[in-house]
Amino acid sequence: MTDTLQGEVVTAEARTTARRTVHPAILLFLIAGAQLMVVLDATIVNIALPSMGRYFDKSQTDMTWAINAYTLAFGGLLLLGGRAADILGRRQMFIVGLGLFSFGSLLGGLATSYELLLGGRVIQGIGGAIAAPTALSLITTLFAEGPERNRAFAVYAGVSGGGAAIGLLLGGVLTEYLDWRWVLFVNVPIGAALMVGGFLYIHSSERLSGKFDILGSVLSVAGMVALVYGFINAANHSWSQATTVASLTGGVVLLGAFVLYESRSAIAMMPMRIFANRSRAGAYVIMLILGAAMFGMFYFMTFFIQGVMEFSSLKTGVSYLPFSAVIIVGSGIVSGILPRVGPKPLITAGSALMTVGLFWFAQVDPDTKYWSGIFPPMMVMATGMAMVFVTLTVVAVTKVTNTDTGLASALLNVGQQVGGSIGSPAPRRVRASRSSASSPAHRSNTCRSCSAVRSRATPRRPPRTPTMLRWTHSTPCRRTVRARASRWPQSSASSP
Repeated sequence: MTDTLQGEVVTAEARTTARRTVHPAILLFLIAGAQLMVVLDATIVNIALPSMGRYFDKSQTDMTWAINAYTLAFGGLLLLGGRAADILGRRQMFIVGLGLFSFGSLLGGLATSYELLLGGRVIQGIGGAIAAPTALSLITTLFAEGPERNRAFAVYAGVSGGGAAIGLLLGGVLTEYLDWRWVLFVNVPIGAALMVGGFLYIHSSERLSGKFDILGSVLSVAGMVALVYGFINAANHSWSQATTVASLTGGVVLLGAFVLYESRSAIAMMPMRIFANRSRAGAYVIMLILGAAMFGMFYFMTFFIQGVMEFSSLKTGVSYLPFSAVIIVGSGIVSGILPRVGPKPLITAGSALMTVGLFWFAQVDPDTKYWSGIFPPMMVMATGMAMVFVTLTVVAVTKVTNTDTGLASALLNVGQQVGGSIGSPAPRRVRASRSSASSPAHRSNTCRSCSAVRSRATPRRPPRTPTMLRWTHSTPCRRTVRARASRWPQSSASSP
């Protein structure tokens, strides 16, 4: 009886206004724009982390909290944000989410202290947790099922998959020619324009009647934050540290209590009926795994390309352009063949290609060249992602009632973002463990095993080429090469 009551819509008027005469291209532009702004944020900030670290005089480990603060807020509040869209209205929450995201970007861009930067990032995460699931749920309610909706999903998936690489390019341009603050300021006018478009063109849709599940919300947020913090702490310290063990254990216990409570609650934020479809439940699990793999790959390869291959921020962004192009073009192709072949072959083949690409990336070493060791696995990885992302997006929200689309969309985003928060610290932990094996002398200025001395003077470089660490020894040892990758690049704005 309760499920029936929750499934009721608020008014008959909502049913008649759920569909619109607005051109679908305008609606899709607004939805894709919001998703792009949220997705590219992690990588656009990643590129600017070295500049931020120098400005605030913080270490690489400290500056990763500019990413982690956003991820904790985003991942922790996604379920609540998606359910809020179902209950309060998608149009309203779409605008609120974009407003918070833009305000957080403005606050972070104006930050004169490290703490204020983190505060802005948290507000960004809250806004993203509302806007991202709402944007995906709008596709389900605004586009008719069939080819029209599949094309919209293809655009959405292409933006989701390729947005990270676009963020690297945009972050490189802004950091190279302007300032690190602009990687945050750029969101403000875009967010304002999307808010105006949402107010003018997106009308009210069906709503779910009922109350907010307060206890369920608290359990889910606390559990997510504890779990993600445990992985982050493990990356910065160790798996055996008391804080790591306590945080991971607490997260598992809280999330277990959340699932148990939701299975019995009359006003469940996450009713178990959403997992009744096995294909949909599987899509959430696969997205969790792929999120960990994808974000970990981006983190590791970005620092490898900049720190070891000595690419500038801009050149790093350009190097990812083929990656974005393959995902965007491939998503359109996959949306056309999905109705004919079904989701299972595409997910299987795409996952296999992504595995091959990741294994290929794992073979890189200090002698790796871009065209022979980076570009080929990048193309394999992008092809697999195009096949998987479109298919998972369609499966995750298919056969879901309009009043549950916000929740279904949030769960897909939870998989991607929480997986990313798990995957991103993994390369950091590997690098930290390798660094700890080096002697104190090696971690300072001199490596006793190879007598490689890092010059404290400002290195000479061509104009507009970001300065990298220069080593005076002609054939540095392998530990020296690894140490080079673990340090920040010098400021590209310094004089030759």
